[in-house]
Parts: sequence; C-alpha cells; structure tokens
Amino acid sequence: MVLLWVVVALAVVFVIAAVVIGREAGRLRGEAPRPVFDLEEATDWVAANLPFEVAAELTHDDVRRILGWNLEFFRSRGVTSNGDDPDIGRTHVVVAGSETVAFVVDQAREADCTYTAPQVLAVLDAQLAYFEAIGALGPAPDDGAPPRK
Repeated sequence: MVLLWVVVALAVVFVIAAVVIGREAGRLRGEAPRPVFDLEEATDWVAANLPFEVAAELTHDDVRRILGWNLEFFRSRGVTSNGDDPDIGRTHVVVAGSETVAFVVDQAREADCTYTAPQVLAVLDAQLAYFEAIGALGPAPDDGAPPRK
C-alpha cells in the first residue's frame, strides 16, 4: 500500500513539474532574448568595425578604455542596468553624441591619453552599430516628444 502512495506521489510531482516547465518554455519562446553587453565582445566587435585610419592608431586596449568611459557616461545618465531593474525598457533616455564625445575626451585628458575627438567619435559610432547588432537599442524618437509608456 505504501508503495502505491509513493508511486502516486511521484506521478503527481512529475505532472506538476511537466506543466510548470512547459508553461515557462512557452512563455520564454514568446519573448525576445534580452540583449547582454559584454565588454570584451564589444571591444573585439568595435575594433574590427572601425574605419581603417582609426583602427591603425588605436589598440584593443584603447578601444576598451574608450568603451569603458562611455559606459561610465551612460551610468551617470541612468542608461545602464545589470538586468535587475524592474523598470528596464520603461525608462527613455536620449544621450547626445557630442556630449558623450566631450565626456570621453575629458576622461582621456585626465588619464593622460591623447585620443582625438574624431577617434572617440569613430569608436562610439562603431559601438552604436554594435548596440544595434545585438538589439540593445530602442526606437529613435521621431518628433522630440517623450515616448509613450
């Protein structure tokens, strides 16, 4: 008799697990995967997609440093998240290119690096293309009005 109850209990547990796993698999199938920014992957991708003139002047370490300063700028504007923010995707922040370039050039100057604004702009343009390639960009505002939530 005890063996019968053990078998019934195992069957119930199996059915519950199958239902929960099936439901979650269906839910995840309907959602696009969240883009994840990996600094090393981004550095390789950006360095490989820089214009020849800039790529000839910057090392991978230079690109990584510029990307790091750009991420620091994004953090200061509330753009980044580690995936634990429940409001991700609801906050709309527009970061102007010239403001970002100026921040990175200032950081470079403080670190005694001699990156020029055109070099920084080329890296940031390639980073923007990387963000687009991994699906990390939202739609651009079309009329200057804040997006609807």
